[in-house]
Amino acid sequence: MSKELVFGHQSPDTDAIVAAKAFSYLENKLGADTEAVALGEPNEETQFVLNHFNEPAPRVIEKAAPEVDSVMLVDHNEPQQSVSDIADVTVSHVVDHHRIAGFNTAQPLFYRAEPLGCCSTVIYKLFKENNVEIPAKLAGLMLSAIISDTLLLKSPTTTETDVAVVKDLANIADVDYETYGLEMLKAGTNLASKSETELIDADAKSFELNGSTVRVAQVNTVDLAEVLDRQAAFEAAAKDENAANGYDLFLILATNILDSNSELIVVGAPTAPVEAAFGKKLENNRLNLPGVVSRKKQVVPPLTDAFNA
Repeated sequence: MSKELVFGHQSPDTDAIVAAKAFSYLENKLGADTEAVALGEPNEETQFVLNHFNEPAPRVIEKAAPEVDSVMLVDHNEPQQSVSDIADVTVSHVVDHHRIAGFNTAQPLFYRAEPLGCCSTVIYKLFKENNVEIPAKLAGLMLSAIISDTLLLKSPTTTETDVAVVKDLANIADVDYETYGLEMLKAGTNLASKSETELIDADAKSFELNGSTVRVAQVNTVDLAEVLDRQAAFEAAAKDENAANGYDLFLILATNILDSNSELIVVGAPTAPVEAAFGKKLENNRLNLPGVVSRKKQVVPPLTDAFNA
């Protein structure tokens, strides 16, 4: 049996890295030969998680084909979010919780996607279905991923399943998930030490929307003013990213994790679909989005509808 690599999306967040580790562990227990890798370095929140549970960061790869013939994808399926040479390898497995877009394969594969708050929640279910025990450390990592993706169960993407799984994983890991979760989320909001480019690259995904390439970055904070005071610099960084990577539009969703409100900074064109998506006019290249915290559920779907209108 040939080795396979398991990885999440580019600009990995906590779930992308943890889901790769969790699914790789499960597959190996079931007889596969896999290695969890990453398509980028851990962000500050993820590094906090790895340090807390004394877990090494996965090695970072730029291409998969020089190493393996086939790969397993977690927490994504869209090709532009995946490894650069995804077209040169066979995708044997996908475990995800996002929309399916632009994805096709030449061969049958294992595909598991559920509309849950986190990919690690889906993987938890796979552990249970296969009667594989989750070790305490891995439970802590998976718990962290769900807390991250659901903003401590406050995001509208949160389901009853996510809540139940968080409680079970917290019990296995022996963690007070509310106290730990807030500490973990705050660890990812240290913005002062990073450049604007680093901040918008830390958690960003590209979407093909009716012929336009739209990059959506999310920057979590405990004080939106800290981001808005740097708006001009964020816009300059996004403009450079557009020019360098061929993005038509760069959206920066700055989210206050304490009150679940966001500001959207818009750089590029077209802007009309953005205004239509949220029913507001841009002011100073910005939209106020109270209650919006989820890129997956509250940003990408209305944008998709507006671009296709």
